Amino acid sequence: MSAGNYGMEQLIPIMNRMQDVFTQLGVSNNIDLPQIAVVGGQSAGKSSVLENFVGKDFLPRGSGIVTRRPLILQLINGPTEYGEFLHCKGQKFMDFLSIMKEIEDETDRVTGANKGISNLPINLRVYSPHVLNITLIDLPGLTKLAVGDQPTDIGDQIKDMIMTYICRETCLILAVTPANTDLATSDALQMAREADPEGHRTIGVLTKLDLMDEGTDAKDIMENKVIPLRRGYVAVVNRSQKDIVGKKDIKMANAAERKFFLSHPSYRHMADRCGTVFLQKQLNQQLTNHIRETLPSLRDKLQRQMLGLEKEVAQYKHFQPNDPSIKTKAMLQMIQHLQQDFERAIEGSGADGVNTMELSGGAKINRLFHERFPYEIVKMEIDEKVLRKEIAFAIRNIHGIRVGLFTPDMAFEAIVKTQIGRLREPSLKCIDLVVQELTNVVRAVTEKMQRYPRLREEAERIITTYIREKEQACKEQVMLLVDFQLAYMNTNHEDFIGFANASSDSQNAENTGKKLGKVTNQVIRKGYMAINNLGITARNKNYWFVLSSESLSWYKDGEEKEKKFMLPLEQLKLRDLESSFMSRGHMFAIYNPEGRNVFKDFKTLDLSCETQDDMDSWKASFLRAGVYPEKQTSEGTVGEGEEEGERRESVDPQLERQVETIRNLVDSYMKIVTTSCKDQVPKIIMFLMVNDAKAFINGELLAALYSTGDTQNMMEESADEALKREEMLRMYHACKEALNI
Repeated sequence: MSAGNYGMEQLIPIMNRMQDVFTQLGVSNNIDLPQIAVVGGQSAGKSSVLENFVGKDFLPRGSGIVTRRPLILQLINGPTEYGEFLHCKGQKFMDFLSIMKEIEDETDRVTGANKGISNLPINLRVYSPHVLNITLIDLPGLTKLAVGDQPTDIGDQIKDMIMTYICRETCLILAVTPANTDLATSDALQMAREADPEGHRTIGVLTKLDLMDEGTDAKDIMENKVIPLRRGYVAVVNRSQKDIVGKKDIKMANAAERKFFLSHPSYRHMADRCGTVFLQKQLNQQLTNHIRETLPSLRDKLQRQMLGLEKEVAQYKHFQPNDPSIKTKAMLQMIQHLQQDFERAIEGSGADGVNTMELSGGAKINRLFHERFPYEIVKMEIDEKVLRKEIAFAIRNIHGIRVGLFTPDMAFEAIVKTQIGRLREPSLKCIDLVVQELTNVVRAVTEKMQRYPRLREEAERIITTYIREKEQACKEQVMLLVDFQLAYMNTNHEDFIGFANASSDSQNAENTGKKLGKVTNQVIRKGYMAINNLGITARNKNYWFVLSSESLSWYKDGEEKEKKFMLPLEQLKLRDLESSFMSRGHMFAIYNPEGRNVFKDFKTLDLSCETQDDMDSWKASFLRAGVYPEKQTSEGTVGEGEEEGERRESVDPQLERQVETIRNLVDSYMKIVTTSCKDQVPKIIMFLMVNDAKAFINGELLAALYSTGDTQNMMEESADEALKREEMLRMYHACKEALNI
């Protein structure tokens, strides 16, 4: 691209050759070549201006949108007069009417005959002794209304197409505007102003000066006084419709144009700076200067792009898609990458591709183990009133007809077994959630295999099937764990309070009527949540919450300077809420079971988090603070009559003491069992499922893939990947060839 050796007159032909390279190779080039785009409304005279340059009729004419594809018109000074199309390489069009027909046919071939438009350009090269070297892009005329079968948004489509060209800094804008209309409403100048606000790249062209009302002229516009442009305005007079129909010769029209400017009193003094001949010289000069200015940066861009492509293209240069050895090597590499990615996703090693938006993989499983699972266990506990009622019935049924003098241990065992049996559901749910997350990880790590869709599909199927098999084994082991707990009640456990202490505790509770309070007000969690029941103005507003073991406070922001409220947590409960159309995210509420106001005049404090993970984490934190979820019972709420009946039935103080004793025993023993369960279930899941899946992927996946006997078909490239490879190679060769020009 050593343009200086050829002289300034060779700059435009160099750009033409580069334009041909990118167009011919079918590359959607993001390197912007210097060019001139012709913009104007329908019937503004764009086609006539271009034809005047050539001196021949060669552009299609008619009503409505005639130019429906960008026409890259390369005017080249040469001894003979003919045209060439890039899509008809080697064919010379000596007759300009045949050029017109070819433009129409090529347009219809791509856009159809329904007046639709296309971004795919037509490249036309016109050689003539009467032209100067210029490259122009004729764009569809601006329109506002659809005609016939055109899409209703045809105006927006045309505008978008024009903007893709004129927004490029390397593109000069030739804004064609009829002089007999108000310049302030010119579509061409308005679009040019959008793309080039400072007017550095815009050249104004005024047409139809001969059709202006008597007594008016465009002198002020041409002297750049109305809407100033850095490159100024050039006025031209085109042939009238009558002249075109009458086949008036363009050379005669140019002579008439020259006579018009010389004889008009307003334009006589500037006649040398008006007309088609001057416009052609001006465009040639301005485009040459523009190319000279942009050439160094263009070369740098091409070199940078080629260097960027070299690394990716290296693997494709000698690539043979059907070579079995290449397929085998690619398969081994894919499986190796999958193994590494799965390991990183679970163990969290490495910083490449770390998800900064949400928890995933091992981190998500960790949260399931230590926040979601404990919350689900607490949520499954039975209502306190129902539990005491069950204990009372168990004691009385065990005593039978006799009056019981001692608290029966069989009642304790019956109640504890019921409670232990309830642990199955949250434990199985934890396994389901871990399986779901592992499946998501597998799907994510196999995405890199999309170049070979069948391999990806088969690898994902094999791993998922294995995880499902391990899921079943895991569930069986967890069920066994619960059965182990049901098989033997270890009342000699060192953490179990025993009957003597349970009776003593119940007596102390009866005497004092109090429970031991918390020793310290420890901060458990901080973070943003929204309050959803403060009225429309404050709805969904985020506050900074600080949860401690005794209270919930919220502030205006994380600086914790402006405290809004502090809510004591004593006797409060928690329940889930369904999100409404007025709220966002995942919701839950804090309330007082006795129906008292929680916050000002509100019975509940409705809170929402942006994600399910955030909500689960907050709920787990509230558990640590002693705010437990609302208990779900199948019997429904206890009616007033039943409550009164219970009070009448429970008047026996001895029975009350026995109930309290059993209750304390159950509470003590269930703490031991749930602590064991919280510890054992994650270990079972890790041993039987997560670690096993990891070992399977590292050791047996490749053998499982080969055992299908279809590895060659598995390594068939996707059509998209083949297209991407071809596109990259084309782009690389286009850049290389352009740099050699």
